[in-house]
Amino acid sequence: MRRGVPAVPLIHDNEIWEKRLATLPLAAYGAGETVFAEGTKTGRLLILKAGLVSVIKGGIEIAQVAEPGVIFGELSALLDQPHTADVRTVEASQFHVADARARPGRAAVYRDGSCAAPR
Repeated sequence: MRRGVPAVPLIHDNEIWEKRLATLPLAAYGAGETVFAEGTKTGRLLILKAGLVSVIKGGIEIAQVAEPGVIFGELSALLDQPHTADVRTVEASQFHVADARARPGRAAVYRDGSCAAPR
């Protein structure tokens, strides 16, 4: 709760979210690998499935993340801008991979479990 406002879950239907994630390809990284490099563009969204990653901005670690479902690369992909931080694995990690430049005929998956119709 923040300033008297109860927290509202971002995922309204966890079962639907899990089903949508299961349709995405997986990427695995070993410990110490760079997932995103600051200043590069990949056009990908990565959703942590398992593992531990470090977020590094300007050479300084600003966070470590181990919570499944956390999304990395969304601002870069959606705004078509370079990544603003490095994301590196601390331990072996797996990610669901969504391409922000999804090919025609593929649905986009949103955090609330909804999907955009294929183009």
